[in-house]
Amino acid sequence: MQLSDDDLLRYSRQILLKQVDIDGQLRLAKGRVLIVGLGGLGSPVALYLAAAGVGELHLADFDSVDLTNLQRQVLHDSASLGQSKVASAVARIAGLNPQVRCVEHARGLDADSLLAAVSTVDVVVDCTDNFSIREAINAACVQARKPLVSGAAIRLEGQLSVFDSRRDESPCYHCLYGHGSDEQLTCSEAGVLGPVVGTIGSLQALETLKLLAEFGQTLVGRLLLFDALASQFRELKVRRDPACRVCAAPAPDEGQSRA
Repeated sequence: MQLSDDDLLRYSRQILLKQVDIDGQLRLAKGRVLIVGLGGLGSPVALYLAAAGVGELHLADFDSVDLTNLQRQVLHDSASLGQSKVASAVARIAGLNPQVRCVEHARGLDADSLLAAVSTVDVVVDCTDNFSIREAINAACVQARKPLVSGAAIRLEGQLSVFDSRRDESPCYHCLYGHGSDEQLTCSEAGVLGPVVGTIGSLQALETLKLLAEFGQTLVGRLLLFDALASQFRELKVRRDPACRVCAAPAPDEGQSRA
């Protein structure tokens, strides 16, 4: 694969960065990313990855565009009201960067189809707001050994981490959150400010580009917390749980332990 003159011009500002350069841009062009959820978080993720020249975006969302979405879900507009979010996203991405190939998943993914979708990409970005779905995405990423960029935002707070099962020291989503609950508040119940999800989604896009182009230090083993009210970030260390039911290696049986 080679970059055309148009590519060199389109991506010139990031190619100028020594951390990206031509080699990094070629890695982005070969990259395949699954974005699960095309709402407030998925909007900046999809837009920035498409603008950066990621070659293939797999877009998953079973929902349609609603008027209440437009306050924060900048991937969609008034003309897309009532459309599926996947169809709206594909149209927007085509207008932004027609070189990007989009693979559509406009229906809910069950365990088998989710694992199949995860297995075909290089990075998975979780932009959902449902704990059960997040757990399912994490389990599929661990099984397929794919890095997961996970973000969340509500009210005036956000958080972000990267879980990379290719690295022995990396925790997974379940190591951090354990047995959570779907009774957590959603944006429709608690509210959220648009720039908060925009901030977290933009950081998710950044972490994804770092994974694909292979530069910088990702948030593996770290949880980044954002307090929009005070305009402050803080960071917590996250360790792998040796007893995690999702990512811990199975204990050897008695016969093996005696060998």
